[in-house]
Amino acid sequence: MKLEDWSSEAIAIDFVNKEDWPERRAKLPEPIVRLAELAGFEAKPGSIFFAPDGGGGAPRIFFGAEGKQPKARDPFFAGKLATGLPKGLYRLGDGVEAQGEAALAFLLSSYAFSRYKAPKSEAPRLCAPQGVDRGRIERIAAAVALGRDLVNTPTNDMGPEALAEAALALGAKHGAKSCVIVGDALLAENFPLIHAVGRAAAQAPRLVEFEHGPEDGLRVTLVGKGVCFDTGGLDIKPSSAMALMKKDMGGAAAALSLAAMLLDSQAPIRLRVLLPIVENSISASAFRTSDVYRSRKGLSVEIGNTDAEGRLILADALAYASETPPDLLFDFATLTGAARVALGPEIPPFYTGDDGLADEIATKAAAANDPAWRMPLWDGYDSGLDGKISDLVNVTSGPFAGSITAALFLRRFVADPERWAHFDVYCWNPSTKPGRPEGGEIQAARLLYDLIEARVEQRKATS
Repeated sequence: MKLEDWSSEAIAIDFVNKEDWPERRAKLPEPIVRLAELAGFEAKPGSIFFAPDGGGGAPRIFFGAEGKQPKARDPFFAGKLATGLPKGLYRLGDGVEAQGEAALAFLLSSYAFSRYKAPKSEAPRLCAPQGVDRGRIERIAAAVALGRDLVNTPTNDMGPEALAEAALALGAKHGAKSCVIVGDALLAENFPLIHAVGRAAAQAPRLVEFEHGPEDGLRVTLVGKGVCFDTGGLDIKPSSAMALMKKDMGGAAAALSLAAMLLDSQAPIRLRVLLPIVENSISASAFRTSDVYRSRKGLSVEIGNTDAEGRLILADALAYASETPPDLLFDFATLTGAARVALGPEIPPFYTGDDGLADEIATKAAAANDPAWRMPLWDGYDSGLDGKISDLVNVTSGPFAGSITAALFLRRFVADPERWAHFDVYCWNPSTKPGRPEGGEIQAARLLYDLIEARVEQRKATS
């Protein structure tokens, strides 16, 4: 995902809106005005008008931008250019207020999953706007593309082995220290819940860990749910609910996307990534409803539903993460349908025990056009997780507050909830929007990249 070097030979794209178009049109040569009228161009949002130079030279493009009213504006609206222009080299011209944001939107919209099918046509290319941080824009776009590729790849090519290899490859690229615990070794190393969930699959469950950066850097730990396919286990899902279960490793993809941004930035961060990776399958060795397992933390967990497997593997990983307390601990998981009922596919809820961290997340989410919405860790619901024959159960008996109770379950395995935030992500775009092509998506990584960068700068200023 690259921008081109700036070139005056590139075709300029001027942004215009319906309110300003009459004044702008009045300053154009008469032949171009006539062409615009013949084309019916009125600067409606998303419309494109190709205009030759008044003297017969290089053409220019007018792009109908959104109006001046801030309500319902999409900061990534410029991404429409990536799918609306023919092949060629372009540059941003007049009327573009946030050129860096427009360039990022263009790259994010340019993404296409091409592992199994070649693109139909050559994509347009955009010059890096002058004065923007080109490296940062490209870093973010490339990391998002990496995560999208992982989510879009079906499980026959993105099972536990392949996902672990992708994580290790990212770590190796940056010289990170890595290790993998596979199969029955998980029991020997005290990760019983990860083992229980994944042991029925053809490819063994595993925990991938890599660490990188200076020992005295800001300590950031990322945990991502890596369920490469979720049948629901013995409490089997209906076929309609399995249709998108290749994306149930989206939490791991989000963690790797954020890790790629941080590693490429070379910021002074001690980054640790933990990915519990399994396939929730069915065989004679599958874990069962009413089974009881001892977790890494020592808490016993009764299985109320085998389709609530993500929180089980995260529980062991979060307990492990808490044994070496980080400054910031983030986990990502495609965890509950309840989150989608509450907020839909575009807005992942997040949970944290710290109001200040919550405010930071909300601020960065709005600024980065990477939405997230705080939901409460409501203590009144916590007792619903108490077990009768175990310390806790993995699901409550009632049908309500599913995303909240899942977060409360995870909180029981976190040593310091004030340094932790849990993101219940969806990782899928049901339809194409600017900057967000249909298919696999990475949520919350961009906002947390901004947040961690800001924390690093704060740390420098006070040291």
